[in-house]
Amino acid sequence: MEVSMPLPQIYVEKTLALIKPDIVDKEEEIRDIILRSGFTIIQLVNRVKEAKHHRGHRELNLDFTRRKLHLSPEHCSNFYVEQYGKMFFPNLTAYMSSGPLVAMILARHNAISYWKELLGPANSLLAKETHPDSLRAIYGTDELRNALHGSNDFAASEREIRFMFPEVIIEPIPIGQAAKDYLNLYVAPTLLQGLTELCKQKPADPYIWLADWLVKNNPNKPKLSHFPLTEEP
Repeated sequence: MEVSMPLPQIYVEKTLALIKPDIVDKEEEIRDIILRSGFTIIQLVNRVKEAKHHRGHRELNLDFTRRKLHLSPEHCSNFYVEQYGKMFFPNLTAYMSSGPLVAMILARHNAISYWKELLGPANSLLAKETHPDSLRAIYGTDELRNALHGSNDFAASEREIRFMFPEVIIEPIPIGQAAKDYLNLYVAPTLLQGLTELCKQKPADPYIWLADWLVKNNPNKPKLSHFPLTEEP
């Protein structure tokens, strides 16, 4: 009797990323590194209730991929509650409340461990010695000012995301069969055509060629309708 094994499921994990106050001016290049490292920055929907003529409210959905905010020392204490009582705690809360920071939700397979690996050791001085290519080695200053934050584990990720984005609806990422159905319906047909043409052409730079081909043959590209012009008498 042949036993059919279940197909592997696509699982997308989420983690919180913070760009700390002293390097917010590096946000654009850090975002670029994040995306090139295989992460997706989650699209968020902020549901805002707006009063209207004292007859109730209407809800506005605002889409964005990051949140820039300036935390008070009290908010920082609540965020880092697990560090409370340690010698560095007052300096940590003072540092994190010293200016605006940028919060993002990152997603990919094993996002928490991959983001921690990309960050490097918590002590930037150690990171510069042992992991010179890590983000904390590049952007961090010392043990306290280590440039970026990442959730330590799944429970911390859930708590920290809710803390930084309390009124936000996280747009769901398709997983399992839903993801496969979406790809098979909307991506695979055109992509397979492009890959077939790629094999025929064998260009020197296959990535640029395929990208150009997909843009030119995008089935969702709007088509212009040409109507005959009628002259007025």
